[in-house]
Amino acid sequence: MIKYFLKSKENLLKEFSTTLEGLTENQVKQNKETYGVNELEKTEQKNSLTIFLSQFKDFLVIVLIIAGFISMFTGNIESSIVIFFVITMNAILGTVQHLKAEASLESLKNLSSPKAKVIRNNEIFEIPSKEIVVGDIVILEAGDIAPADGRVLKCSSLMVNESSLTGESESVEKTDAILTEENLSIGDQKNMIFSGSLITYGKGTILITDIGMTTEIGKIAKLIKQTKEKITPLQVSLDKFGKNLSIAIMILCAFVFTINIYHGTSTIDSLLFAVALAVAAIPEALSSIVTIVLAIGTQKMSKENAIIKKLKAVEGLGSVSIICSDKTGTLTQNKMTAKNIFSDHILKSVENIDIHNPIESKLLKFSCLCSDAISSNGKEIGDPTETALTTLANKFNLKEIELRKKYKRLSEIPFDSDRKLMSTLYNINNESTMITKGALDVILKRTKYILTSEGIKDISSEDINIIEKTNFDLSNNGLRVLAFGYKIFNSKNFIGLKDETDFIFLGLISMIDPPRKESKQAVKDCLKAGIKPIMITGDHKITASAIAREIGILKPGDKALTGTELSQLSDEEFIQEIEHITVYARVSPSDKIRIISMWQKKGNICAMTGDGVNDAPALKKADIGIAMGITGTEVSKDAASMILADDNFATIIKAIATGRNIYSNIKNSIRFLLSGNMAGILAVLYSSIVNLPMPFAPVHLLFINLLTDSLPAIAIGMEPSKNNVLKEKPRDIKEPILNKDLSFKILLEGGLIGIFTMISFHIGLHTSPSVGMTMAFATLCLARLFHGFNCRGKNSLLKLGIRSNMFSVYAFLIGTFLLNLLLLNDSVGSFFEVSSLTLSQLLYIYLFAFIPTVIVQISRYIKYDRKIKI
Repeated sequence: MIKYFLKSKENLLKEFSTTLEGLTENQVKQNKETYGVNELEKTEQKNSLTIFLSQFKDFLVIVLIIAGFISMFTGNIESSIVIFFVITMNAILGTVQHLKAEASLESLKNLSSPKAKVIRNNEIFEIPSKEIVVGDIVILEAGDIAPADGRVLKCSSLMVNESSLTGESESVEKTDAILTEENLSIGDQKNMIFSGSLITYGKGTILITDIGMTTEIGKIAKLIKQTKEKITPLQVSLDKFGKNLSIAIMILCAFVFTINIYHGTSTIDSLLFAVALAVAAIPEALSSIVTIVLAIGTQKMSKENAIIKKLKAVEGLGSVSIICSDKTGTLTQNKMTAKNIFSDHILKSVENIDIHNPIESKLLKFSCLCSDAISSNGKEIGDPTETALTTLANKFNLKEIELRKKYKRLSEIPFDSDRKLMSTLYNINNESTMITKGALDVILKRTKYILTSEGIKDISSEDINIIEKTNFDLSNNGLRVLAFGYKIFNSKNFIGLKDETDFIFLGLISMIDPPRKESKQAVKDCLKAGIKPIMITGDHKITASAIAREIGILKPGDKALTGTELSQLSDEEFIQEIEHITVYARVSPSDKIRIISMWQKKGNICAMTGDGVNDAPALKKADIGIAMGITGTEVSKDAASMILADDNFATIIKAIATGRNIYSNIKNSIRFLLSGNMAGILAVLYSSIVNLPMPFAPVHLLFINLLTDSLPAIAIGMEPSKNNVLKEKPRDIKEPILNKDLSFKILLEGGLIGIFTMISFHIGLHTSPSVGMTMAFATLCLARLFHGFNCRGKNSLLKLGIRSNMFSVYAFLIGTFLLNLLLLNDSVGSFFEVSSLTLSQLLYIYLFAFIPTVIVQISRYIKYDRKIKI
């Protein structure tokens, strides 16, 4: 990176072969050929057909497609239609979700100003910003957006809002002077203007040094392009689970096919057995159910001000172990607030101000009069520092509008960075009074007197020492300090720069962007949940550390680093230190990516909050990118997977609790589906080994998997959150979704349902194979519906309560109704290969379906509810 801020204006003009009169037409043409156009590169977008076809790459889907074709070729048209319908619906769902993908670079392009004023051939032209070339001389005024990066050549009170790049909302004053410090962050390069920045005050002339992809915004666009989006832990678990299950199914199908051939069964019937096993084993509705449960979770989160853009990020939140949060507006109120006043050698908090004290009252009145801000009816207009002063005065019933009406402003000298002062002249009590506010070091040098309770007296070296020490202590606590002085003239209607001397020192007012009320508790909840909060900000190190210390992020033994200090650490040094660094200040977009990457290398799931363009690459790199809904740029919202509607850190903690609960519910849904499928697998295996007829038709298993299983699985996904969810540590992402504990429960519960299904099958076989098949199907179906209550949690229904999740009751009733419709209505039943049954056979089905749930509930009551180990 070329450090233009270290070079003189004269050298730069020479380097770019230009003058203040601008480039010639030939130079413009030549520079366009050399440096290109002032535009950001477009990204190639996949078309919807490619996205749709990519949904069929999943292992389980491939196995189902094979099963569908086998069913079709063996004359089982109904089964193949249902299989292909399910696959297509899942693919459509996946495509719709993908088409909501980010358009970060397009949003970045929109940040470019459409027009720019440029000097060429000593004439001023207004041209489209994309026609700006390196070496152009551009004029900027209040309201303009910088068309490219450039070095300031001339400026007059030039204030620029760089929040989209630095994350800090306060405008920065620019200078045309050379800077001497070598390593400066973007926010500290006071003689540079960056593309996309808003000119809020004053005017200036700049020399364009970088355009398009070489600007700071262009570098961010490059980072977004290069940054690969992280796969959520759930995606990893489900992908791994899908592959392992597919391999196991193929092995089982081959085994069943071989066994049937060995028993002398025809090839067609052996294939049907294998297809039945594949359909029994594959949880066809799993993908849709996970999507629905996540979608329900997003609705709940949106009511809590967390808007989810990418469904699988819902569960990812539950795995978060690191939260990298911006300071301004997320942890703080994004509103400068007065905290202390110092007058007559007394420092006190604003709560303890005595409005009847003449010095304190004068300090508040004069602070309002030396300000242009307005605070009324909760609305604040003006510079954040000045609104803090008017808001403070309003608390003591001093209204700035009334004061300005009462005392007419006669003259003023606006603030500028060279003087670091602002002065206003008023007629107060028939005296021309000049009120000045600004930097303490400047005011003290020009101060001759001090206002005390004993009156106005000459300021002594002891007075100066006390004032300077107070200022030092306040600044070291991250507070911004303004000094106030005044001067009385006999009669004056106008003030000039030469009048800003011989001040009477009045006092100091310190202010800060204070933490949100809920931030401290949210950080506590974060730590309690085993999550490490980290502050990453564009603000200064002292201010960031003070806020972090106050809310509990920066604890004894922790460190705060600037972006410059971070860049001096090698990756090896950084990874050793990272556990102890909780505050990063004045950081660049690449620094943010580096911080996140290091935590991810250590096996952590990282959430990152941000609102500016500079945050977009890190939001994309993070496992969970969280953008600000109120202050966030479109670019940051596009790159994020979640948006905070209220810009509040505490909302993230609520979302994490919801995410953990959703993961637990999804796991319970998977347990429900797989234990039911396990029963079907064991039944088919048993029949193959002992050479019995096929216990189920593929259409029976699809009816169970898609209709009677789907609703209970969704109902389990809607189980209310447990109170202790934030007391648990983040789950280990390396742990598979199907761990030993869950696998054992699936095998045990599936085996139990399978045993009673086969008892029912044997009873039916005494009548005929078709009745046996119908009884096995009905028993398995109803047993799985009852099993839905077992999978709501680890406790028994006596502890959980039936009414705590009425969706599970409705799901059971609907499933039971559909099953009975098949069993009791011959015309409907015939389509699903169901035979007519006697009353006694129906009673056997209800009994054998209910027994497994009774056994599971009794064991739960003994093991968990009564705390007796078995």
